[in-house]
Amino acid sequence: MPPLPDDPQSSSQRQFHRRWSDLRDPHVRSLAWLIDAPDLLDPLAPQWRGRIASFAPDGGNRAAHWLRELDRNPEPLHRLLAVQHFTRLGRYAEQLLTWYFRQHGTLVAQGLQVREGGITVGEFDFLLREGERLVHWEMATKVYLLQSPGSEPASAQADYFVGPNLADNLGAKMSKIIERQLGLSTHPAALAALTEPVQSVAALIKGWLFYPACAQRPSPSLGLAADHCRGFWTELGGLRAVSGERYQLLERLQWLTPVVAELAGTMNHAQLQASLLEIFRQQAMPVMIAIMEEEGGRWIEAERGFIVPDDWSHRAGQYAGATSSLRP
Repeated sequence: MPPLPDDPQSSSQRQFHRRWSDLRDPHVRSLAWLIDAPDLLDPLAPQWRGRIASFAPDGGNRAAHWLRELDRNPEPLHRLLAVQHFTRLGRYAEQLLTWYFRQHGTLVAQGLQVREGGITVGEFDFLLREGERLVHWEMATKVYLLQSPGSEPASAQADYFVGPNLADNLGAKMSKIIERQLGLSTHPAALAALTEPVQSVAALIKGWLFYPACAQRPSPSLGLAADHCRGFWTELGGLRAVSGERYQLLERLQWLTPVVAELAGTMNHAQLQASLLEIFRQQAMPVMIAIMEEEGGRWIEAERGFIVPDDWSHRAGQYAGATSSLRP
């Protein structure tokens, strides 16, 4: 069940495998994906006001040797990651990029809190050195599922890309980042805390968008990058239409990077269905799966998608409509 099958960019997994097939360490693979994967948003779209950050187009080429050296000796990175237990995908991604920026000599500060009168008014995700300039990057690593209000997903607004836990949506997230978080450097408390002024601000937005199986192309007016990483979603009742050789359930920290597995780490369709039924008996959250195919003696991810409880679409539609009606 590949998403938007007429779109050649739906094979971002295969592109990643071709480029980084020699990387073995899962954290190094995740870092390579953060540096090299397509951005989620189009930096030229007017609604982002020129505030979308991006790695240089040849960033993956520049970092290739360094990443492969790190893959041969990942223990220092592992020690940094072991400092905390990650329950949030965004925090995990931030720590990976903290390592990258620090090793490349561009990191000035990460997670710097700004306080006023004993109250935290904001936090800089990254303060970076670009030549002589101090720049502020906010970072978001997100996955959203398109819950369209009608039969034409191409006409949906950004608010209808909702998180799997129904806690946020793409429109609200970007509004918060652009309207509030990227303005932190102009706050009087921030000006007092910084030793020099911030010269530019931008948001690095990475992630995946998931579409109903029969979705049309998203509208260009949504401001999405044309080559953004994408997958499908379907209710449990539609699982029989999901076809593949083997499957793998993906834990949260596997949501960034196309996965590689041995045969023993995969399952057939009957095992997948049984596992999902057991999971949904215990909780009502969507589950991400990878459709795997055999290549060179390993099983690699070909497509990915969310399988959602049969009532999730109804709940998501109510949430998306409610949040959209509250937006200006």
